[in-house]
Amino acid sequence: MWVADQWKDYEILDTSGGEKLERWDRYLLVRPDPQVIWKTDKKHPGWKKKNGHYHRSSKGGGEWEFFNLPEQWSVHYRELTFQLKPFSFKHTGLFPEQAVNWDWCAEKIKNAGRPVKVLNLFAYTGGATLAAAAAGAQVTHVDASKGMVNWAKENAASSGLSDRPIRWLVDDCVKFVEREIRRGNHYDAIIMDPPSYGRGPKGEIWKIEESIFPFVQLCEKLLSDDPLFFLINSYTTGLAPAVLTYMLSTVLKGYKGQVESQEIGIPVTSSGLVLPCGASGRWWKE
Repeated sequence: MWVADQWKDYEILDTSGGEKLERWDRYLLVRPDPQVIWKTDKKHPGWKKKNGHYHRSSKGGGEWEFFNLPEQWSVHYRELTFQLKPFSFKHTGLFPEQAVNWDWCAEKIKNAGRPVKVLNLFAYTGGATLAAAAAGAQVTHVDASKGMVNWAKENAASSGLSDRPIRWLVDDCVKFVEREIRRGNHYDAIIMDPPSYGRGPKGEIWKIEESIFPFVQLCEKLLSDDPLFFLINSYTTGLAPAVLTYMLSTVLKGYKGQVESQEIGIPVTSSGLVLPCGASGRWWKE
């Protein structure tokens, strides 16, 4: 497992009964997590001192309950700064486990010894975009949500990266890739973080089990003659690491490189165990 264990402003303090107790800088949140199928006695004092609690509804969805929590605050990871704000469906605008991939991408870019063009698809609030830009890459950031792209721009400004060569695009990722192929554009690295299910700006339906393999095949046409890496993240339990490995190996068999996939996770302070948070597949140039 690849573990995001370099955080100072974030930690999972404890887990029990379908929930996790998290520290985001100085604020404590309790949020649901489907992986937490065990129950403990909740000895950690943070359970009773929480600033926010997302309650799942038996009818689906849920709602936040707040206790002295600001509408927005920031957390830092290395040189990056992210703005957080709890919003619908339990999220805060950041997936901390992805830090293990940000570090990996940044290292590949810094060690490339050449200019690197990165395409970040389903780019959300820009964690990977900022890591790649801070490492010196030229980045194209694509997400179907205007709100998320604006949030990512806010994170870039907070991180002192507003002047970096980042293209911010609100677009359906599939249609954008199709247009880039027609334009003859190419990228040295591709990052994608596709949802399990989603809709594009014009109602386009995305189901990951049906859509992901043809989409990876499509994206392969955008790779430069000397690609650096290809990273896929998956939160869908049906897509095991071995599936990501097989998919990348199949699509990128024409390039000299290595493929590895693993679960990614975050340490739990109270138990010393690691909470799994999905899987990632990586292809990189040999």
